[in-house]
Amino acid sequence: MAVALLIAGIVFATLYGFAASLGVNSNTLGAGTSAVAACQAGTLTASYATSYDATIPGYKVGVVTVSGLAATCYSKPFKVTLTGPGASNASLGEISGTTPAVGASFPADFSAVPVSAASVTGIHITIAG
Repeated sequence: MAVALLIAGIVFATLYGFAASLGVNSNTLGAGTSAVAACQAGTLTASYATSYDATIPGYKVGVVTVSGLAATCYSKPFKVTLTGPGASNASLGEISGTTPAVGASFPADFSAVPVSAASVTGIHITIAG
């Protein structure tokens, strides 16, 4: 039993050492974490319009309007993800684009993506760069 525990300890220490040596940078593939600074300190807000769609049947999400954009986040790639139902946080649809060069708001048009408004419980906004 003592030998098995000793071997398990050596294997664990070796694997832990390999995992700890994995780094994150732009030139290598690995695993780890890295702090990422936000392009703005303020909070973004989102709202969306709906329209009736007989194929769902029910109301679907149209244009999501994201507001509160700071100048430090201008002209950067964004992704807006609608999530739901409930606490599952499953992706119901995604739209990508580039934030505007001026202005405090921008649209993400989900009109071509049939997302039931009744299923949406969250909106995730990611701005890269």
